[in-house]
Formats: sequence, C-alpha cells, structure tokens
Amino acid sequence: MSSMFENISKDLVKELGDKDLRPVKYLLSANKFRQFAILRKKKTTLSHFWELPDIPVEYTLMDILEPSSSVPETVVKGPFLFSDTTFQKYKASADVTAVLDVNMSGEATKCNESSLQFQAVTIPPQNWKDLLKRKVLDQELLFLRKCRNRDDNLYVVTEAVELINSTVLHDSSSVNVMGKFFIPWMTSVKGQGQGEGLKMREKMLTLPQGTVLAYKKKQLIFKKNGWDILISDDDKQKTFPEEAILLQAMQVSVADENGRMSPMSMSAGVKSVDLKLQSSGRISRVLWQDFKQLHEEISQKMEALAQLSKDTQDSIFLNILNMLGNREALQDLMDMLDESPLDHLDDFGGTILNEMQEDLRDLWIQARFHIIYLLEAIMVLSDTQHDLLAQSMEKRILLQQQKLVRSILEPNFEYSWNIPFTLKPELLAPLQGEDLAITYGLLEECGLKMELNRPVSTWDLEAKQPLSALYGTLSLLQQLTVSPERPGPTPVYAESVPGELRGI
Repeated sequence: MSSMFENISKDLVKELGDKDLRPVKYLLSANKFRQFAILRKKKTTLSHFWELPDIPVEYTLMDILEPSSSVPETVVKGPFLFSDTTFQKYKASADVTAVLDVNMSGEATKCNESSLQFQAVTIPPQNWKDLLKRKVLDQELLFLRKCRNRDDNLYVVTEAVELINSTVLHDSSSVNVMGKFFIPWMTSVKGQGQGEGLKMREKMLTLPQGTVLAYKKKQLIFKKNGWDILISDDDKQKTFPEEAILLQAMQVSVADENGRMSPMSMSAGVKSVDLKLQSSGRISRVLWQDFKQLHEEISQKMEALAQLSKDTQDSIFLNILNMLGNREALQDLMDMLDESPLDHLDDFGGTILNEMQEDLRDLWIQARFHIIYLLEAIMVLSDTQHDLLAQSMEKRILLQQQKLVRSILEPNFEYSWNIPFTLKPELLAPLQGEDLAITYGLLEECGLKMELNRPVSTWDLEAKQPLSALYGTLSLLQQLTVSPERPGPTPVYAESVPGELRGI
C-alpha cells in the first residue's frame, strides 16, 4: 500500500542499521532534506503517544548566517549498491475465508524490484565549528518568529543519503479471480460481479540523480543573546531561549518531588499534561505506556468536540475530508490554529475557523486545541493512509475500523516484542469487500502485515505509534459524525457507539 518511494527509503534505512538515519517519506519534498536544510518540529505535541514528522522550511542554515566566501567542505562516503526484490503470493478460496463471508477463489501476486547506487554526504565536525563562528544574520526573520511563537524546535540536516544515478523502481501485481476477490494492496479492484478474470497492474517510478532517500539531523539552538547558535545532539533542549517561550497558555499539572499535585491553570480546558519537576529544576514530561491512558486522552478530546454546534462539527469534518489529499493544507490549517485562531481568515481552511467563532469565545478557545490534536494525529499518518481515510469517511465505516484498531492496540499495547494476534471475526464481519481492503491498507501502512486468507498478524512495536494516531483519528472523526445530541446519517452507528466513546 505504501508508495514505492517510501517503501524503498524505509528498506534502505533498515538495511543500513543506523538508528540516527531517518527515511524520507515523500518524493516531492525529498530534495528539501539536503545538507544545511532547516527542519521544524513541534517540541510538545498534544498527545503522549506520538510525535510529529519533521517539516522542511524554505531556508537553509546559510540563509540565516552572515555571508562568507568560504563554503563548508563535505565528505562523501560510498558509493554503495542496494538491490531489493520482494515477491508475494496469495491464494484464497471460500472455505478459508468463510469467517469473512466472502464468496471467492483466486490467486494474487505482487513483485517489487529496485537497485540503488547511493552515497552518504556528510559534514565533518571541524567544519561545523568553523561555520558556527558566524553570527545569526537576522534573529527576527518572519519564519523564526513564527517558529518561536509556536514553540517549534529547529534542526539542521547534517548528512544526506542520495542517489548517484537515475534509478527506476518497478512494481507489478496481478489478480486471477473467480467470484468476489479483494486484495489489500489493490483497493482499485472493485466490483461484486461473479465470473473469472485476470487483472494486472505495472508501475514504474524514475528517481532522478541526487534524490535524497534518508538524512540525519542535529538540533539548532539559539543562545540567549539571540545571535549565536549551537548544533546539538541533545534533543531535550529547546531551540529558542526558554524565557521567551516559557510554558504556553495551557492547563497543566505539576508534581513536586514529594509527589503532591498542584494545579497550574493558564487557560482552562486547553490541555492536560503530566509533568514532573526534577531536582535540577528541569520539567520533564512523563510518557504513559498504558492503553487506558491513550483511551482517556482521546475520550477527553471527543467530549470537547461533542460540545460544538452541529454546523461547526459538519464544517470540521467536511473541510478535513477535502484537505486529506493536500498535506500542506492540513499543516497550514494546524499552524493557523496555533498562531491566530480568532482572526478572520480567508485562506484555505478559514471556513472552519470562521464558523467556529460563532460559538462562545471560551468554548472555541478550548475546542481549538482538540482540533489541533486531531490534525496532529492525521499528520502522523502517511499520504496513502490519508487517501484510504478519505474513502473510509465517505463510506461511513469509521466506527467499525475504530473498533478493530482498538482490538489490536488494547491487548498488545505494553508488549515490546513481536507477538502474534488474531482479528476478531465479529469485528471483521461488518467490513466486507472493498471496505475490508481499505481497512487492511490502513493497518498495513502502520507496519502490520495483513494476510488476506487468514485474519492474523504479528504485533510490531514500531506500529504502536502510527496505530495510536490512527485510533485517535478514527475516534475523533467518528465523533464529528455522531454525537449524543445528533444521530448520524446511519442510525446503526449512533446506536452502537459505547457511551465512553461518545464523550458521555
């Protein structure tokens, strides 16, 4: 289900085995991850259970430093060659899929083939020292000011893995079918008709020379005088001086060293975060490793969204549906909510903001953080998942998918090792044909290997974060579709939603 580019970049990083190397997920932004490129990332998300991806900005480190005639020298490691061919074959018939109530028999195959010649371009530590002797050219650049206001952290790309030659990726698949036959990676294969047929698909993707497949980064830290910077391996620091962005307006609870809780209310209903005050005076966040905590975190957001008017809920749902094919638009909307939520906005996404402002001011101030929470969860998901999620929203199968994801997360959440699990037949039964293929695609994109002819898979710790984000996304979108005050368009959904999931 993943894009060919994302698959090969992930496979390459896994093969290289460097924990600091990060795969580039999106081809259109691949060349924005070259050396010296500046990336931004929210220091604190509204969830304990996932982190947001790096976002390239339109500036490099050279753009914010005083100009110099000397150009930092890079070191090239390589060349290296990586070849990968995968072949998958599925057979299914009515007897082995009876639990899914699918009348079919057939065979499906899938083959991916790639051969990459690549090199790693890095910058020696001594060259960083020379570079950082330069002063910051302008500490009030607009993008720096916005990043500081949002409490973003900034990073600098220090190493890039790039292609030496132009490369062609190959992907082919075929389905030989009699009856109804749906393949997880071929959601475009539709139709309920009986009969026999062969469907084939071949794709090729050409990657230009120099395409960046993976990168390393280090944190950019501005010193207190605002004109000097450091490049740090310590991701626990803040990019901007703490006194300038000391704990934004939110509701927090701080535990002192004796464990007593003291409320520190800065804006009612904005966010509940557990912080611990260390003996050094540093405040650190406690990350929960309990599904109950994830469920409670999501339920709080659902309850807040349920308090919005019907028109506002509809507006949020429809605007998000329309933006799911545009990652930049989703990011822009999240930034707008972070920066100027009460301004009248005519930009893409402004419809949501303008309609929300018709609610009471206090309700809107509180609710916008829960909308940001939903957008953050969506941004953790891949572009392929965005497409599958849009189909799920249109087909009104969010609740069934949410229950299925919960059934995977809840019993496996605390496991740090691989463990097999079986999907419950009663949860699969409402998802037939294309609905099942879409749902399997969402799960596969999280890192689970789904087998068409058997409702089994294996828990993978790496899937925990995207699965948690998927669970949050499905839960909140379903809440916008159905609320205690407003039955949804399909009554069975409203009747079957448990009270705790409706914010009751």
